[in-house]
Amino acid sequence: MTVTEQGGVDQGLASKKIRVLLVTGMSGAGKTSALKALEDVGYEAVDNLPLSLLPNLLDIVEDVDGAGGGRRKYSPALAVGIDVRTRSFRSDGLRRDLKALRARNDLELSILYFDASNMVLAKRFTETRRRHPLAEDRPVMDGLIRERQLMENLRAEADFIFDTSDLNIHELRRAVSQQFERDKCGGLQVSVASFSYPQGLPRDADLVFDVRFLRNPHYDPSLQPLTGLEPAVGDYVKADPAYADFWKKISDLILSLLPLYKREGKSYLTIAFGCTGGKHRSVFLAENLARLLMDEGYRVNILHREVSRDKFES
Repeated sequence: MTVTEQGGVDQGLASKKIRVLLVTGMSGAGKTSALKALEDVGYEAVDNLPLSLLPNLLDIVEDVDGAGGGRRKYSPALAVGIDVRTRSFRSDGLRRDLKALRARNDLELSILYFDASNMVLAKRFTETRRRHPLAEDRPVMDGLIRERQLMENLRAEADFIFDTSDLNIHELRRAVSQQFERDKCGGLQVSVASFSYPQGLPRDADLVFDVRFLRNPHYDPSLQPLTGLEPAVGDYVKADPAYADFWKKISDLILSLLPLYKREGKSYLTIAFGCTGGKHRSVFLAENLARLLMDEGYRVNILHREVSRDKFES
């Protein structure tokens, strides 16, 4: 997964500000799933609200919060979904509305943009048998191309860009939840991934380790249908004479690097292990590293790209 932090959003803004996340992006990239994840961590979610009506919604929040007295006792948190389906959606009007919202000193405004490659998005529409909102009587790809043109300016305004091309729905929701819980407490968010080399490198990997030199459980008939999540597979990999020395060196290296990345202000780090099928050796190593880092107090997100892929909600 690629999470790009575009702007210098100040996480230490005054508590009196209303926290507003504008959740947007390409159809099929995971906006609906992201809104549900934000609800789970305490945001009030509103989907397909015309941006011109957002000030009215904020006025309602302020009034309810202050019981009509104009004083807020706590800072509400809103997640508002907007996309090409939103009534009166116009790129030029949207930029004007955003400029006005960013000028307000009572808001802490961030824009989350969800994206994926056109090929991945087209596949998701095919799998779910849904029509693209801009291609009712045309191929899905035509609608995606048109939508990308319409969303170009909004993407440029985004504070966070989530590339979900390589994620399933559970991984996306976990990544969103952890990111905005992270906002409350600060720190380095580490993602540990497993992948198959024939399927390509993860798009956002910062550190990549090739573990194809370790003995391959795929060639053991009893282990072939299993994954690196199973103890039997782990025992098989650990029995390789090269494993112990490799694990000690790699874990020492990573533990020495993380404080340096954190000191430099890095918000995200993705560490990926690759093997041939992406289901045995790489999964086992990723799980081991994730446990180690969690024991060290790091926030860790685990992504096993080849183990499971689920359908997306747009």
